[in-house]
Amino acid sequence: MALAGCSSPSHIDYTAFKEAKPRSVLILPPVNHTSYVKAPYAVLSQMTRPVAENGYYVIPVAMELETFHQNGVTVPEEMAQIPAAKLRSVFGADAVLYSDITAYGSSYEVLNSVTAVKLSAKLVDLHTGSVLWSGSAEADDSSAGDYVYLAGGPFTQLAAAAVKQVGHTLLDSSYPVAGQASEKLLSARTRDGWLYGPRSSRYETR
Repeated sequence: MALAGCSSPSHIDYTAFKEAKPRSVLILPPVNHTSYVKAPYAVLSQMTRPVAENGYYVIPVAMELETFHQNGVTVPEEMAQIPAAKLRSVFGADAVLYSDITAYGSSYEVLNSVTAVKLSAKLVDLHTGSVLWSGSAEADDSSAGDYVYLAGGPFTQLAAAAVKQVGHTLLDSSYPVAGQASEKLLSARTRDGWLYGPRSSRYETR
């Protein structure tokens, strides 16, 4: 289903993307607008795969974070404020991916618990500072109507929903949903996604 949009025409202007021809990408930790403190690195850990599968070299995240930390930059908000020219000189990447998390976690609904992740991002050319691409995506594990009717009526169902909510919190069921959102946002296979990179046989195509 995540790839269902492939057949629909894209609404993105890829002119700048094609002209820039980025080969390597620095993916910064997302800026978190939620109360879930682990969200930035849970999402970051799953952003590299779709970008690499698109055909781009991704600056190793562990090396990136260690470089930031050794220079006293420890939070995503600070990383996002570093000038493009400085990022280029330190990491040697052609482009940088900035992103934001606007929803992450489980919310309680009357007879269900829904886990949702919402992301937005933009790809910026580190040579010129121009925006090459921007987009947003969301994913959830909603299964309305999928709960089992148990003896005891609606009170039992409410209790079951509460247990599900606790399980989501303890096990961080947002993590796989974050992977789905990252795939929908960054994959070249989805509508309004990236162009394929130089390491792909479908380079610069949709």
